[in-house]
Parts: sequence; structure tokens; C-alpha cells
Amino acid sequence: MVLANDERPTTAMRIFIALDIDDAIRQRIQRFMEGVTGFAPDARWVRPESLHITLKFIGEKPVETVEKIKSALSGIRAQSVEIAFRGYGFFPTAKAARVFWVGIESGPQLLSLAKAVNDATSALGIPKEDHPFSPHLTLARGGGRSGSPRWSKDDTPNKNFQRLEEKLAALPTPDFGTMAAHEFFLYQSHLSRGGSSYTKIARFALESPV
Repeated sequence: MVLANDERPTTAMRIFIALDIDDAIRQRIQRFMEGVTGFAPDARWVRPESLHITLKFIGEKPVETVEKIKSALSGIRAQSVEIAFRGYGFFPTAKAARVFWVGIESGPQLLSLAKAVNDATSALGIPKEDHPFSPHLTLARGGGRSGSPRWSKDDTPNKNFQRLEEKLAALPTPDFGTMAAHEFFLYQSHLSRGGSSYTKIARFALESPV
């Protein structure tokens, strides 16, 4: 199902594919963030309304390609996904952290969905991911723009999240709840000085288990 309006933009669109999260879980995470942002004031915190689980980032594509991607994604047949949100961590390491994230626990359905998305888009010439799917929910970025979990030659020890890590280590492991995802979305990303914002431009249903 297409969610955007009928106006056809003439420029390229920055897009990605993701799962949305339930409002109840979003609110719990928002309260958690409100309690810990002061321990990493220099980090760039994600707006709670923008939280999502990325299945595949695609990047800038012309409108004609976006339409082909919508068609390819509509052909995916995958089951709904049970997801638990608990715990946290840092990419690539706590001492050289670029990203602070909430952990995601799920069954094989999530991995299967990510693979189906990868396969469907690669058929259009979009490169496949060159690293294993690592589901997580990014809460903040503390150095550089990359959200990749892999170590980069530019990663160096820093103190962006040191105080936050110390405070969280003394607290119980956070548990934000469990949800079932019955659909996934194609998003458009809008970049601005105030941070990225995201618009759902197409919805794709997932099948309930028999």
C-alpha cells in the first residue's frame, strides 16, 4: 500500500526499509532516554518518534527506481515477527563508541525477513549487505556518521558515552517489552540541521502464522 501523496518528486529520494515499533514500547524507551541523556550530553540522540528497526538502508535513488523497489517489496511473502526489546550496548566497542543502542531479541522470522528484503532489492542491482544482519534500535550517535557495528580505521578511543556506560552498569538491565510486527515499511529520509526525519511512503503486510 502506498502511503505518500500523488505528487511525484523530480529529485532523488533517500530511502530505507524498516519495521516500526509499537507506541507503548516507544513511550517506555522515551522515558528511559529522558533519564539518561544527561549522561551523554554531547551525543546526537534520536528523536523517539523516529525510532525504527532498519532492515536495509538503500540511500539515494531516482523516483523510477523507488517505484521498482516498491513493486519488488510487494512480492515478499514473510511471516509476522515477534520482537523483544531489552538490554543495551555500544558499536563498535564501549571504549570507542559511535552508537548507543537497545538490544533486540527475535526468532528466525526476523532474519528471514531481512534476507527476503536483501534478495528482492539485489534483483534490482542494489548491492547486498556484506555483513551479517545485526538488528538493534539506535538511540544515540556519539562520533562520526556511520551506524555500522563493524570496526572502522577511523574508530579511536573516546569518552562520548563513558559516563553513560558507568551509570547504566549500576542499574538493572532495561526491558522495554515485546511486540508483534505485522507489516514493514519503505521510508524516505529527510536530512536537516536538526537531524533526520522519516516518512513512510509504502506499507507491506506480513503474514500471520497458520
